[in-house]
Amino acid sequence: MCEILQANAASGMAVHDDCKLKFLELKAKRTYRFIVFKIEEKQKQVVVEKLGDPANGYDDFTASLPADECRYAVYDFDFVTEENCQKSRIFFIAWSPDTSRVRSKMIYASSKDRFKRELDGIQVELQATDPTEMGLDVFKSRAN
Repeated sequence: MCEILQANAASGMAVHDDCKLKFLELKAKRTYRFIVFKIEEKQKQVVVEKLGDPANGYDDFTASLPADECRYAVYDFDFVTEENCQKSRIFFIAWSPDTSRVRSKMIYASSKDRFKRELDGIQVELQATDPTEMGLDVFKSRAN
């Protein structure tokens, strides 16, 4: 078990290898539209909770984030530039709703930077406490 976990010195959280593997598949092969990660507090590790297939859209992504629990997520956002070029940006979202437990918010906040460093290729970061802070308009404005 030790070889597949890397401890996070700051919060004691480990990152399961599957997190990095699935992220690489999203980035290189576009196997997924999004990935939702959760911290398993008892095991003290970040694990993959949900994978969204490429046909899934933004609404599927937001529906997979719990209303009252923190999560990390990665979303592969496709857009068209003003020059009519098809592009994509990989967003990292730190989802920390106001209604989530204070302890949970603290654990997610203290583990975020270390976890994000494990995912090489993040292009844009968003922090959201309610759905309006990560609306489609926010993605569009931050993508360029």
